[in-house]
This record gives sequence, C-alpha cells and structure tokens, in this order.
Amino acid sequence: MRIVFATGNAGKIREIKDILDDTGAEVFSLKDLSLTAEAEENGTDFGTNAFIKADEIYKKLNSLGQMNDTVVMADDSGLCIDHLGGEPGVHSARFMGHDTDYSIKNAAILAKLDGIPDEERGAQFVCHICAIDENGVRYDAEDEMPGMIAHESRGKEGFGYDPIFYLPELGKTSGELSEEEKNAISHRGKVLRSMKRILRDKGIL
Repeated sequence: MRIVFATGNAGKIREIKDILDDTGAEVFSLKDLSLTAEAEENGTDFGTNAFIKADEIYKKLNSLGQMNDTVVMADDSGLCIDHLGGEPGVHSARFMGHDTDYSIKNAAILAKLDGIPDEERGAQFVCHICAIDENGVRYDAEDEMPGMIAHESRGKEGFGYDPIFYLPELGKTSGELSEEEKNAISHRGKVLRSMKRILRDKGIL
C-alpha cells in the first residue's frame, strides 16, 4: 500500500510518517514523486480545500495509471483565533503572503493581540484530511487542538504558528513540544489517527 500525501512540507511529512508507521504503508510526498499541486485552494472551509488538493493529485496519478494500491491524502489546516473572528483560518498559509517568514507572521499576530487578556486569546489549530482511494472514493475527517495565543513567541520545535500557540494544560507553546508530545495531541495527529481508523474499517489499510 502506498500513501501519497499532497504536500511538500518536510515537517508535516515527518509527522505523518510517524503516525502512519504502524500501517505498513509507504508514505510519499509530492516532492518524492516529482509532482506539484497547482490547483487554487479557493474553498471557504478546510474540507473543500483538502479535497481540491487531493482530487488534483488523484487525477494526475490516475491519468498516469499509478493509482493501483494507492491512497491520495491531502490536508488543509489553519490557526483560528477567536478574537480575530476565526482568522487567519483557511488563509493561514497565505496570511501576509505565502513567502513571508513565519517569524514575521507570528510577530504580526502578537501585535494584533497586544493588550488582549488571556480569557480573550482563545484559539484552535484545525485540520481536515481528505483521502481518495484507487477507486475514486472519498473519505473525510476533521479535528482540532484547542489552546490560546501566547504573549510572546517561544520554542524552536515544530513549524509555522507553533511558537505562539500556547497550551495551558502543558504550560508550553506548541513550539516547545517534542515531536512525540506534539503528535500525541496535535490537530493533525488526531485527524490522522481518525483517518487511519476509517481506512482500516474499510479494509484499505
């Protein structure tokens, strides 16, 4: 069994491989297969954007006759901040521009919440995964990791918005968690385990 995950993000692929390790499936990124995702992610929710990416790669592999014993997966995830009306949400990767360093994005968000008290700094990391099997059947799962926006950036682990996402029950930002700690509670970890159960129940994994 081969899982092709529609991402080129090395940090994300490490997380995915770790969680799906016990399935026996080989996990490939788009970079591994010299593929690119070009479809515009213009959906208004995470599920639509995840499907747009998965469907594009499914169609490319299917046209090449390369979907045998293969599942294509794609995710869309983002940081939803209560005080900002759920933003950046589905625009998380595009917030301030795709090529803008996350240290700059994180500083901008901290500035937007400057002076806002803890009880109004609630936030969630949300992740939706869409999978398409070799027969073109679609499967979906979504989950989240609740927390709050920190008052300062902390930690060098993880990627993206991790250094400003604070987990009160752990007393750490997501950027201070080891990969093992993060995988146990993260939005992507939760939804990957849900998708693994779905595909096992269908006899695919």
